[in-house]
Amino acid sequence: MSESNQIDINSLHHLVLRETENDSLLEIEPTFYIDLADFIGNLRKQEFDGVESKIKDTMIEMATELTSLLIQIRLDKISKSEDFEMAFLLDEEKYILDSQEEQKERIEMILSATINGKSKFLESLSQNHKTKKIVVRFLKETDEIVGADLEKYGPFKTEDIATIPYENAQALISKNIATKVRWED
Repeated sequence: MSESNQIDINSLHHLVLRETENDSLLEIEPTFYIDLADFIGNLRKQEFDGVESKIKDTMIEMATELTSLLIQIRLDKISKSEDFEMAFLLDEEKYILDSQEEQKERIEMILSATINGKSKFLESLSQNHKTKKIVVRFLKETDEIVGADLEKYGPFKTEDIATIPYENAQALISKNIATKVRWED
């Protein structure tokens, strides 16, 4: 963003208000989310004492809430509109929509297989999903485990990173023993 369009709490608040007041998607700078992340990141790095620290924390909280609200408003507009302006979508929003499209395709695939009596396909899909591998970071030491694919994994130390079957990862994540690591191509 140029110097005159620098992001701050007031400009973020104004943008959210404008987005709320318009039925159509607003055109936003292509680097908006990156600039916003820089703004919030810089706020987080600043160290203050006393009242100034509380003000900084409140500003971060406000920026976080406004960002969440902005994303939700924009995605709601997109989902309710048949012919939204694709050109006004930011890359980060397209990334979110890609996952929604994938979800729709998966729903259609399961529905089709179910109503067409393709039980073997569903069994195969289920087994493949259970054993598909995902990357996790261990938050606690963990003994060796036997994966959903019947392979042995571990033992693991705190902060170890491993690729393990989805079903096992989900069990460990739900117990706060591990956390998912997101890798992007």
